[in-house]
Amino acid sequence: MLKLFSRYVSVGVINTALHWICFGVLFHFFGTTQAISNLIAFCVAVTFSFFVNAKWTFKSKATTGRYVEFVVFMGVMAALTGYIADRLHSPALITLIAFSAFSLVAGFIYSKFIVFRDAK
Repeated sequence: MLKLFSRYVSVGVINTALHWICFGVLFHFFGTTQAISNLIAFCVAVTFSFFVNAKWTFKSKATTGRYVEFVVFMGVMAALTGYIADRLHSPALITLIAFSAFSLVAGFIYSKFIVFRDAK
């Protein structure tokens, strides 16, 4: 389980970089809200994360159904995090850090026990 989580974290580092860069560009240069910035940035990063984790981390087939299942769950978390941050007037950096930490743990648990539950 530790090796599996280590692989997931490795992918997560790249995924997080993609997410943060997209979020920053959308929020600072295009003036979108944190909720929208976080959701769009997540969608970009989650696509990378899903396919790499399916093949490398969980050694499982990446299907359309699994992709939709993963993206919907994680997308709701991204939008909810951004919405809460907007309501609390949280700094964007806090939003990014909070979402990154929460999505790493929740995403791994959800992937391992729901999306890729049949993975060897």
